[in-house]
Amino acid sequence: MNKNLIISGGGTGGHIYPAISIADQLKKKVEDCNILFVGAKNKMEMKKVPENGYKIIGLYISGYQRKLNFISNLTLPFKLIYSLIHSLIIILKYKPKIVVGTGGYASGPVMYIAALLRIPVFIQEQNSYPGLTNRILSKYAKKIFVAYDGMEKYFKNSEVILSGNPIRKSIKNFNGKNKKEFLNQIKLDIGCKTILVLGGSLGAKILNDFIIENLDFFKKNNLQIILQCGTRYYDDYKNFDNKFLKILPFINDMDKAFSSADLIISRSGASIISELCFVGKPVIFIPSPNVAENHQSKNARKLYDVGAAEYVEEDEIEYKLKSIINKIFISDVYKKSLSDKIASLSKPNASKIIVNEIKQYIK
Repeated sequence: MNKNLIISGGGTGGHIYPAISIADQLKKKVEDCNILFVGAKNKMEMKKVPENGYKIIGLYISGYQRKLNFISNLTLPFKLIYSLIHSLIIILKYKPKIVVGTGGYASGPVMYIAALLRIPVFIQEQNSYPGLTNRILSKYAKKIFVAYDGMEKYFKNSEVILSGNPIRKSIKNFNGKNKKEFLNQIKLDIGCKTILVLGGSLGAKILNDFIIENLDFFKKNNLQIILQCGTRYYDDYKNFDNKFLKILPFINDMDKAFSSADLIISRSGASIISELCFVGKPVIFIPSPNVAENHQSKNARKLYDVGAAEYVEEDEIEYKLKSIINKIFISDVYKKSLSDKIASLSKPNASKIIVNEIKQYIK
């Protein structure tokens, strides 16, 4: 019997990794299911999904460019029409039992066509403020899985389930006591306090520059840095690598990197927040301002308001970040409080909750 399923979403790791986690759980819980991913051409899902063993088809679709890009935005209606037709062809050929969307503009066309064809659709919303695509599609969804309380106000006519965000299975290998392995691997001092700096899957120039411009501060305070600078920035920063600073374009063994850190400075995309809750280390969030609906600031503020993390906006970095780093390292009590509170927010069984709800529609 046909047990074909479609999962759609992408653009950033925040949409891709939850989708892969849901797919992994579906493979465990639904016998003989076949999973097809639908993403956007030339986006990172076209590489990451096959790396995890799944087939993916790319739509010729892109999002609205908030920065002035007249030519690109002019082509949007044509891309949307083409993607809707392509989605119809995919669905008629593949005949999925269900379609799951994890957000991003790539999920829009295939979710909409599936809903028109009366195929059950499900939404997994990672952020504390839902993206435009998910808000539009919510009225068609059988269930919407969310990571924050109070999301019913955005999805008033839908069944909302607080599941948490699925995290990568590799993160579940995290061992907070195994600090030495990754530090030995990248040749840093296992006896030195370590800060892990994550600029998101694409890197963040403002964080890279802050680290380089403040090397004296870190040396003076006997702090060493692991900087995930992003592949597009690596050539610009690799020559600054030294015995106090390890510059990496991308970190594959993120569970080991988390284990090595005493403090983590990170963007506040929904997926990384869920992983950091599971990890339970003290965190300073620095939201990216260049995202839809300013959702990273809203995510970070949610944790800051309950004392689970520190929070610095980009325009505050120069005069605020160093003092907060000192505040955390000076007080073991405060450091432990941050760790305990962020860990208390972890929902490690999100994928199981989601799949248990949707598998009843796969017959």
